[in-house]
Formats: sequence, C-alpha cells, structure tokens
Amino acid sequence: MNDALLGKYYAADSAVHNLDARIKITAMLAMMGAIFACGSYAALGVCALFIAAAFALSHVPAGQALHSIAPLMFIVVITAIINIFFEHDGAVLLQLGPIVINQGGVHLAVFMGIRLTLLLLVASLLTLTTTTIDLTDGMEALLKPFAKIGFPAHEFAMILGIALRFLPQFMTELNVIRAAQASRGAHFSANVFKDGLKGISSLMVPLFTSAFRHAETLSGAMEARCYHGGTGRTKLNPFKLRAADGLAMLLVCACIACVVALNILL
Repeated sequence: MNDALLGKYYAADSAVHNLDARIKITAMLAMMGAIFACGSYAALGVCALFIAAAFALSHVPAGQALHSIAPLMFIVVITAIINIFFEHDGAVLLQLGPIVINQGGVHLAVFMGIRLTLLLLVASLLTLTTTTIDLTDGMEALLKPFAKIGFPAHEFAMILGIALRFLPQFMTELNVIRAAQASRGAHFSANVFKDGLKGISSLMVPLFTSAFRHAETLSGAMEARCYHGGTGRTKLNPFKLRAADGLAMLLVCACIACVVALNILL
C-alpha cells in the first residue's frame, strides 16, 4: 500500500531517470496538452504507445505504474459515469424509467476514461522517475523568468515539492493510524468509506493532527537552518542539458505531430 501512491520516487538507473528535471516537467506538460487535444482513439493510441515506451525505458515495473495511480482512479470512474448518464447522442442502448443510456454516452465515457488514465500515467511517470529535490529545483528553474514580474517562483516550487513529498507520508501515517485504531478494537472494512462518518473521522482527525505536527516540525527545522527563501542559494548539482535531453524533447514533439496529423486526417 505504501508503494501505491502518486508522488513516490522509484529508484533506478535508467535513461528517463537521468533526464534533466526541467525537460521531464516540460515533456509532461506537452504530453498532457497532446492527450487533451486527441480527437480519436487512434490519437489516444499514439499517446498510449509513447507513454508505454517511456515506462519501458524508465525500468519502472508495470505493476508499480498502475499501483501508483490506483488511489486516483475513482476520478476516472466518476467522470465516466457522469458522461454515460448525461450524454444523450446516438441510439438508445438501455432505458430504465428516467435513466437512459445512449451509444454516444458509452463512447464518451470510454474515451474520457482512457484520456484521464493516460493523464494520470504521465504525471505518475514524472514523480516515479524524479526525486523531490530535482522536481522542486526543476519547477523553480522553469518559473524563474516570472520572478522578474514579482511571482514567488522559489516559494511556489518549494510548496509544490513539499506537497508531493508529503503524499506518500500521509499514506504511511494513515496505515499506522488505522492499525492503531484496529488494535483498540475499531473495525474497518477494506473500503473506509463503507464504515460511515464515524469510521472516517476516527482516521481523519488523527491524520490531520499528525499533518499539522509535521508541518510545525518542518517549519521549525527550516528556521533552525536559517532558511530565508532562495536568495543567495547555490546548487550542489546544477542542471546541465545533454544530448539525451534534446532527443527526448524531439520524441515528444514527434508524438505531438502525430496527434495533430491524426486529428486532421480522421
């Protein structure tokens, strides 16, 4: 369960792991744009093949990739259900009183389900192959031009990095709290939402208390180390673009070109 969460780093020595964090963030955003622009299953298939190849190069096991997005799959399911019941184009497949399921609704639900799953996989690939510190430094470097107009690039990147780092920490805390409550006689089913408000509150209240305690400890540690923002800070390992980074962006551009071509032709 601890390994099944978006935001957790998977240590490995691969071509994807060794890419510049700025390139990986840019590639992720470009691929998300391409997935949103897909207008057919063929275009989605091109994106799916590209993402599968990226996972293969990253040496991240397929099970780890799927487990990392499993906690967020409820978003895909809810979106698919909404599209089934609120899209009324095409032939009627099923009608039970006011509930009508059309062919267009099923098509849109499947299409949106594939699209959202691919989006989650792209985001998962970034977090699985990039350490939190590299992710934070990469986002800060990309946002640095906006600092000239007053945007707090360093602080914004730091907040995002800490939030991503705390996602797996929260899952670990949740499992510990659940085990502690069970040892005191509490009964939980496999799905905590089936336990009702009482069961959820017995987990959420200690979880948020622990989160605030961690936040206070973290802020105290940062103050003790005289942290005062990014002014004057230097990097132990500054980013340096290599040929592999350029090749990666070329491949992303090729994938986007294929999506655009398929949108025009189909």
